Amino acid sequence: MLTVDFARLPVGPGDRVLDLGAGGGRHAFEVLRRGADVVAFDLDPAEMESVAAMFAAMDKEGEVPYGATGETVVGTALDMPFPDGSFDRVIASEVLEHIPEDMAAMKEIVRVLKPGGLLAVTVPAFLPERVCWALSEAYHTAPGGHIRIYTLAELSAKLKSSGLEVGDHHHAHGLHTPYWWIKCAVGVDNNDHPIAKAYHELLVWDIMKRPAVTRIAEQILNPLIGKSVVLYARKPA
Repeated sequence: MLTVDFARLPVGPGDRVLDLGAGGGRHAFEVLRRGADVVAFDLDPAEMESVAAMFAAMDKEGEVPYGATGETVVGTALDMPFPDGSFDRVIASEVLEHIPEDMAAMKEIVRVLKPGGLLAVTVPAFLPERVCWALSEAYHTAPGGHIRIYTLAELSAKLKSSGLEVGDHHHAHGLHTPYWWIKCAVGVDNNDHPIAKAYHELLVWDIMKRPAVTRIAEQILNPLIGKSVVLYARKPA
């Protein structure tokens, strides 16, 4: 399930891409499939071990184009172990809302991005996230959880003040917002609640089958209640 639109953030052979806060590696895997060199970077060593294993499995199965490489690095977004201008593209998906010093992280992103390089940032959209916070304290007070709710204007202003040229944006995962509202209402850890369980099964079916009816529904829902907002930016040449 991808949040970034790779038509807006083109990657391919010859590009070096940083997936910052890579987590389970969903965007890193797609970047590798497209033939770019990708570095999956995250604070969690266990996640990076899993991503490294998947990189190896993809290579074994012939899913990695010739010359493309995938590597993992463990570290903090506030002090990344990369030289200035190391990457042609940076993806920061669902990570800035977890970082108290978000402006420091943005400045690190700008530092490691090449002049003229492109950035895609995704964060939880304001309205869906605000409802989740209102429904459940546990949703946003768990260790390592979300510590802020961005408005699009705030995120854009912070990226601009970090030295980036901000471009277009869109929303994603409109079908997922009701699921998280249900989870917050019945208990974020209550995976066995019948309504939450049934909706989760619907989402899994949609991800696996991608039928036309849910694709159309999500296109309608995204501008209204898309769970994530995605913003694209460029470092001046």
